[in-house]
Amino acid sequence: MGSYPEVFSDELIFLSFCRNALCLNIILYQGGKDRRSGLILTIPLCTEQTSMEELSATLDYLLSIPSEKCKARGFTVIVDGRKSQWNIVKTVVLMLQNVIPAEVSLVCVVKPDEFWDKKVTHFCFWKEKDRLGFEVILVSANKLTRYIEPCQLTDEFGGSLVYDHLDWVNKRLVFEKFTKESTSLLDELTVINENEKGSQAEKDRSSESNILPSFDPETVLQTGHELLSELQQRRFNGSEGGGSGTAWSPMDDELLAQPQVMKLLDSLREQYTKYQEVCRQRSKRSQLEEIQTKVMQVVNWLEGPGTDQLRTQWGIGDSIRASQALQQKHEEIESQHSEWFAVYVELNQQIAALLSAGDEEDLVELKGLQQQLSDVCYRQASQLEFRQNVLQSAHEFHMTAQDLSQQLDGLLGMLCADVAPADGAAIQQTLKHLEEKLKSVEGALQSLREKGQVLLDQMSTQTSFSYGKDVGIENKENIDHIHSVMEDMQLRKQRCEDMVDVRRLKMLQMVQLFKCEEDASQAVEWLGELLDALLKTHIRLGDDSQETKVLLEKHKKFVDVAQSTYDYGRQLLQATVVLCQSLRCTTRSSGDTLPRLNRVWKQFTVTSDERQHRLEMASAFHTAAEKILRESPELAELMVDVEAYEEVETVGKGLLDRLTVPVIFPDGSEQFFGSPGDMASSAESIRDRMKLVEEKRFLQEEEQQRLDEEALEAGPSES
Repeated sequence: MGSYPEVFSDELIFLSFCRNALCLNIILYQGGKDRRSGLILTIPLCTEQTSMEELSATLDYLLSIPSEKCKARGFTVIVDGRKSQWNIVKTVVLMLQNVIPAEVSLVCVVKPDEFWDKKVTHFCFWKEKDRLGFEVILVSANKLTRYIEPCQLTDEFGGSLVYDHLDWVNKRLVFEKFTKESTSLLDELTVINENEKGSQAEKDRSSESNILPSFDPETVLQTGHELLSELQQRRFNGSEGGGSGTAWSPMDDELLAQPQVMKLLDSLREQYTKYQEVCRQRSKRSQLEEIQTKVMQVVNWLEGPGTDQLRTQWGIGDSIRASQALQQKHEEIESQHSEWFAVYVELNQQIAALLSAGDEEDLVELKGLQQQLSDVCYRQASQLEFRQNVLQSAHEFHMTAQDLSQQLDGLLGMLCADVAPADGAAIQQTLKHLEEKLKSVEGALQSLREKGQVLLDQMSTQTSFSYGKDVGIENKENIDHIHSVMEDMQLRKQRCEDMVDVRRLKMLQMVQLFKCEEDASQAVEWLGELLDALLKTHIRLGDDSQETKVLLEKHKKFVDVAQSTYDYGRQLLQATVVLCQSLRCTTRSSGDTLPRLNRVWKQFTVTSDERQHRLEMASAFHTAAEKILRESPELAELMVDVEAYEEVETVGKGLLDRLTVPVIFPDGSEQFFGSPGDMASSAESIRDRMKLVEEKRFLQEEEQQRLDEEALEAGPSES
């Protein structure tokens, strides 16, 4: 591949030259060929002063474009001097001899029609032919086709070749820019790729290991592809033989260097592919280094500040508030750890993605990093979880201890308060409430033991940090505190149980006291009911002696029941006195129960005695009456038993008088048996009996009088 001269080695100088020289048509590559297939160079001279330096430099640049094969066929140079002077033409021809004598085969000087002296000029070039090394001919523009085919000449020389100099310059600018950038980029990519082949140590030490190319490879490749596409399109359009736009000539492939572009693109793509792999390796290495750095940051923090935070947090507190403060502090520690755990998750995902890529050379290192990171994170997470569980257990333990303490305080308050219940039911309710309190305390103490044992088990399974911290001392303090709380609660509960036993006995005695008092009152009521029944229902005296005897037997039994009731009440009141002495109830006694009992009993005794006397009198009355009334008629002649009749009369009158008399109680109050009607009925029955006896007496007296009269009458007769 040809290259431009060193004078244009700087791209800016070259581009400036192209704009100032090529665009001014100093020398033209119009694409035509002579009959030897040599390239045709056209040098259009003008009336203005032509710089030989620019002309020489431009010629050097243009001659660097064709291939060596083209150069071997020689050049035909057309010097258009129609608008210039002879001495300038001569200077240009001599310049050609100095610059490219070997490449020039023929120089055609296009002369003006009316200006130069033909003999002089022809003679001079002819004399210099051997020295110049090429043939120089003077020819008119219309005669140039004798030496060059018209199709290889532009229209200014009477030919048909279409040539757009500005388009050609633009393409050369693009080509030169692409050549410059691609060549420089190839060199840089080659250096970068070669540096990557060194050892890892050399890569670490080399300052060029991470250098970047001066040009963007994608941009340069795009420029080359666009240039190549344009060249191929021009050739395709030209091969079709027409069409609008820029025409094509056989020189385009050589002048615009399509093969060079393709070769540069191929080389650039090859090096860029390698460079992409280098970049991928760099990126992977950079990513791996970044992961290593982050992994070590996580590991160092967890094993450093994170571990130090946990080392200082081993207490369990001595109350709910203290345990809550420790939990809040632990939550702050967990919050700080969670940020690093989030980094761990992200790193783990990145490592997993790299592992899935399957680069064998990095698998061992990546797995090692992943394992190290996982071990440290899981170990720290386990410590955090264990600490959280311990604090939760401690909080539950303290809550249970506080609840138990409050229950014990409430129970103790109940036990220390004076017992002044209104009745036995209130005592039973209080005793039931006391038993429920004690049962609740027992349940809370059992719960405290269970939660304390859970906490102790956690303490016993506590292990020291693998990176060095013996927690035995801290755990001993915690364990001693747990045992101390449980023992204290057990002692308080035992004291309360002892007091509950005493209180239970006292309350049971009070229940018994109230029961005795209640039963004694009931005995008084029963005795009163017996008295009332005696006065209101026990009023019959019987219609005969047999019935009266039955009533006497029932009365004795009735009195025995009353006696038992009175004795039962007395016993209950005596028990009440004993219980009051046992309970030290100096302000409590039997009250008015005993006086009421004695008063009712005395009333009952007086009433029962009166009832007894009346029944006995009724029995005597009926017995005497029945004795009289049972006498047979055969005894009628006997003398009337006056005493018997008098007894019946006396007892009957006494009984009638007693029925009208009320029962007088010891307190002076009076009470009649039954109602007045009942008493009148009983009295009427007695009077009827007495009337029968009186009638019997009257009959006997009449019979006796009759017998006496008969006896008197019989006496005188016998005498």
